[in-house]
Amino acid sequence: MSRVLIIGGHGKIALLLARLLVARGDEVTSLIRNPDHAADVSATGAAPLVADAETLSVSELAALFAGQDALVWSAGAGGGNAARTYAVDRDAAIRSMDAAASAGVNRYVMVSYFGARTDHGVPAENPFFAYAEAKAAADEHLRNSSLSWTVLGPSALTLDEPTGRIEVDPAESTSVSRADVAAVVAASLAQDATIGRTIRFNNGRTPISEALG
Repeated sequence: MSRVLIIGGHGKIALLLARLLVARGDEVTSLIRNPDHAADVSATGAAPLVADAETLSVSELAALFAGQDALVWSAGAGGGNAARTYAVDRDAAIRSMDAAASAGVNRYVMVSYFGARTDHGVPAENPFFAYAEAKAAADEHLRNSSLSWTVLGPSALTLDEPTGRIEVDPAESTSVSRADVAAVVAASLAQDATIGRTIRFNNGRTPISEALG
């Protein structure tokens, strides 16, 4: 059994992930900002923890993380506001990494996106620019940290049923179901072969655990 804390615990992927982790016997805590979402989290079998990662300091986050075995970042500002995108997707994410290191929580899985990289090529006038910049900075901070990290880069997200199959590091981004992304996160936490890797993926033909290995 592992103790896993999911940051952004009311997101679609996070709720699916919590069910998968609880089903295999992990002890799951889901960090949420809105107390109205606690019942949805509890329904997955996870324990809701109401706190705002956007406003908490490194030391405050470290106190919440203490005793966990792994952290999953699945939070996001949701776009639409560049300042808040930077505050959540970059700054809060980076503080959570520093807090994890401070709290002795070595395992950290980042849910990023397929095109995330410092040379993302998104024009500054594009509304997506702030998100591309924020995710690139957060991912890079994680790669340069002392943590046992994995950066996951799923392609365009769908609400399709899970297939249990993906294609890793494809030439082009197509799509992947959120349910399969959740399964990839769960498998990554269980497979040390994913540590220190950036893994971009679409839905494909290879079973997830095999594809990650």
